[in-house]
Amino acid sequence: MKLHWSPRSPFARKVSIVLAECGLTDKVERINSLAIFAAPPNPAILKDNPLGKIPCLVTDDGRRLIDSRVICEFLILQAGRDDLLPAETDARIRQLTWQALADGLTDILLLWRTERGRGDKADPVILSAFETKTRATLAVLEDDSAALAQAPFGLGQIAVVCTLGQLDFRYPGCGWKGALPGLAAWYADVSQRPSVAATVIVDDGGAPPTGADLIPSFTYGTN
Repeated sequence: MKLHWSPRSPFARKVSIVLAECGLTDKVERINSLAIFAAPPNPAILKDNPLGKIPCLVTDDGRRLIDSRVICEFLILQAGRDDLLPAETDARIRQLTWQALADGLTDILLLWRTERGRGDKADPVILSAFETKTRATLAVLEDDSAALAQAPFGLGQIAVVCTLGQLDFRYPGCGWKGALPGLAAWYADVSQRPSVAATVIVDDGGAPPTGADLIPSFTYGTN
């Protein structure tokens, strides 16, 4: 199989963790494919994903799977790892809800950074909305921190790990760990898991910094 991937992509990291959990890492050729939101699409990615986004998985039989949720479910089914995405309704919905919250927050963090990168042209209403949604989602995850720890490790926790990793990577110093102790404790513990530790986001210098990297991000304790 072939995976369009980047060491800086939180969604590609989610697939990488699932690959590791399923014992399929060695079955996949990783292709470092740069995908920048505010730039022309990468032709190499477009060949396999018309949306121009990563991750994208090309299977051995030539199927092109797009979106981390589709790819992860495919891999879980291939490996027969029902524990990562249970069939039982309540457990499955819990995992899918955590995944939806985490993936939605990851999207917000990516779009927020893009808007911040517009500098003086950034819309303050949009910036405020992104911050409000980020704080609200993290508050829900804090409330769920005990459940995240108690439930068998699955796709939902994997998605949350990747979101928090993105928060640390792009919004360092925001102070979320001090403000959300339950979530921080769970994150510290799950970060020791081999599949998580082996896939930490790495800045490989594949894209130039944007203006957003020079603009202070939000911090807990301020509104």
